[in-house]
Amino acid sequence: MGIGRTQMLRGSIAAIALTCGSASQPTYACRMHAPIVLDDVKYAEVVFVGRVLNYTIVRDQVFRDRMLSNPHLSAQDREFYTGDHDLMGDYARIEMQVDETLVGIAPKKLTLTWYNSTFGLPKKLTAGPFLVALRKPSSSSPPLRGPSATIVPNHEPDALTLLQAPCSSPFMFESMSNEAQSVRRMLGTRPG
Repeated sequence: MGIGRTQMLRGSIAAIALTCGSASQPTYACRMHAPIVLDDVKYAEVVFVGRVLNYTIVRDQVFRDRMLSNPHLSAQDREFYTGDHDLMGDYARIEMQVDETLVGIAPKKLTLTWYNSTFGLPKKLTAGPFLVALRKPSSSSPPLRGPSATIVPNHEPDALTLLQAPCSSPFMFESMSNEAQSVRRMLGTRPG
């Protein structure tokens, strides 16, 4: 067996071992982080500056129950699905106070969803203020710029959702950050 073929075989065995060993780990849909493209703000229906009032992670209990109903599920996997682990179908519901609307129409309080399956959800968020861009779940999303992504179904199709290209960062920036200032310039607005 030649060196190239031996290396391929070792690589295949390592990939299989990695896949089997990570079956019970939290699922993240991207292999690599794609850089954010601020011009993607053009996909937003609403852009505003506001503060987080409430942040809740909503667990995909339907998927967990489906997995737990399998009588052949290993004890380790059963413990995983009953534990407090992040799964790809989990999402965040964020209630925000809107202080300034830059694009679109937003009420003074609004609840949005965040399907951050690419890198998992933070356990909590600071209050902000943040510059936030939202889109309707049925509208076009920014394109995939990384080598892979898994898009999960939206469980709240009537709620606006945080704008985020697959495998990239979300459009939720500290209100005085460089990114927020750049987005403001693109939109032609100034800090209020």
